[in-house]
Amino acid sequence: DTKKLTRFILMGLFVLSIFLASCVVITYRLYQEMDEVNSSVRTSVKGVAYTDNRIWDTAEYTIPMQAINSFFVMTNIIKTENQREQTCPEYPFANAICSSDESCEKGSADIHSNGIQTGRCVNYNATVKTCEVRAWCPVTSMEKPPEPAVLRSSEDFTVLIKNNIHFPKFNYTVLNFPQNLNTSCTYNKITSPHCPIFRLGDILQEAKQNFSEMAVKGGIIAIEINWDCNLDSWFYDCSPKYGFHRLDDQKIKPGFYIRYAKYYKVHGKEQRTLFKVYGIRFDVLVFGTGGKFNGVELIKNLGSMISYFGLIASAIEIALCVANYSSCCKSPFYKIYNRKKYETVLNPRQVLYVSYVDEPHVTLIKKPLKTSLQHAQGSIVESNENDDNEESKPMHTSESNENDDNEEYELGQPLRQGPSSPDCQKWCCCGKCQPTQKYHEQLCCRRKKGQCITTSHWFQQLVLSSHTLKKSLLYREPFLDLKDGNINNQLRHLAYKQYILWRFGSFDLEDRAVVPSCCRWKIRDTYPKAVDNYTGFKME
Repeated sequence: DTKKLTRFILMGLFVLSIFLASCVVITYRLYQEMDEVNSSVRTSVKGVAYTDNRIWDTAEYTIPMQAINSFFVMTNIIKTENQREQTCPEYPFANAICSSDESCEKGSADIHSNGIQTGRCVNYNATVKTCEVRAWCPVTSMEKPPEPAVLRSSEDFTVLIKNNIHFPKFNYTVLNFPQNLNTSCTYNKITSPHCPIFRLGDILQEAKQNFSEMAVKGGIIAIEINWDCNLDSWFYDCSPKYGFHRLDDQKIKPGFYIRYAKYYKVHGKEQRTLFKVYGIRFDVLVFGTGGKFNGVELIKNLGSMISYFGLIASAIEIALCVANYSSCCKSPFYKIYNRKKYETVLNPRQVLYVSYVDEPHVTLIKKPLKTSLQHAQGSIVESNENDDNEESKPMHTSESNENDDNEEYELGQPLRQGPSSPDCQKWCCCGKCQPTQKYHEQLCCRRKKGQCITTSHWFQQLVLSSHTLKKSLLYREPFLDLKDGNINNQLRHLAYKQYILWRFGSFDLEDRAVVPSCCRWKIRDTYPKAVDNYTGFKME
């Protein structure tokens, strides 16, 4: 079940990664080579207004701007007529008010002044004196612009915006005009989103501004044209999207105005009319990109994304941790996940491996022991089912079966009688274990009460059979003398290894695998030492 769960999680991560990669590639068009737009803009304002008993047409209310891709529409005006170059009182602002000639410095000019001071203090009116200046007189007053605005009706004027764009990489050019342009259309975000003719009032409404209020002091409005073009024939899309917002600060000196003058001569003397014109400057801002499919770009971006997929596993792990600790108890799924993710590396000298005949797995037990090895708590490390593992099959040949009848004779009689059931140790469950005071030697072949493994046919054939053990020794050392006096030692050691291979499935655990007391003494009784001085735990 845990393996299936692990496979399911890995498959889920793989599918999720592919899905996210596909979404990112398609959404952000990472399969395309991109190019920045080059642009040119032309504008044409139309409209006529009648106010103050005069006609205002395009030539009067549109003033050429030096800024690129901008146009200006006049909405309010202050006129100072019949100005001539002469001396006159300055407009009464703080630094121009005086009480005597000593307050006025000849030849000086304040930053707010309209001319050069002559050094005289003269009457501006019956109550106020100001420094006299040489300037275009009468000087312009600093009064506020008229309310309501003079050309408030310019709200209904229209502007045609012609925008040509070009993508140099792809040699592609397009105009912001629809193929079937209706020249009587007016831009509407919903009904006519591609119409290039805009009503000024609608522009300010889209920018969330009140035209009548803004017309008094003027301001700056941005008309944004965004080109996000997909130039692939199967997904072609290249049409502009318009946006509008106000650019000038509405808290610190809001508004926008310019000054200009019209000059003429009267009786040979030059005069002028000064205009302080308030209005709205429209800045047309064009930006965007165009893309076409490119295999190199696709491979490069996919390679970059793969490096970020590792974050998915981290995100899932964080989610599992949060879900686990937010619940009142440990999640079983989280326990399984944590056990599969982390592997505890222990010092080989600090662990023991045991196997019980009535349990299908090998158990790992950590040292030091506080009770008998039989009763010590451990953890499952692997299955003890080795039927499919050819390498772990015990050594057993057909010839050994032919000698089954003679085996009892070859095994001989045990050196000592096993303990009887009444005198059996508390930790022994089979009744065949030998008493010992050392915790690490107190191990039975069974976890629960039952028949001892040493009484089984397979223990006799796979572990104790001298015929099988001798053939194994000869397989390793063909010229071994089986009549040697030390042959019992070699047979005993090989029997221990046979037991470990049979019950643990591998020789890799030989150093830490513990042979139960009953089995250990059965092997020792069958193949005894010349001198009975066994150390107990060691396989001697």
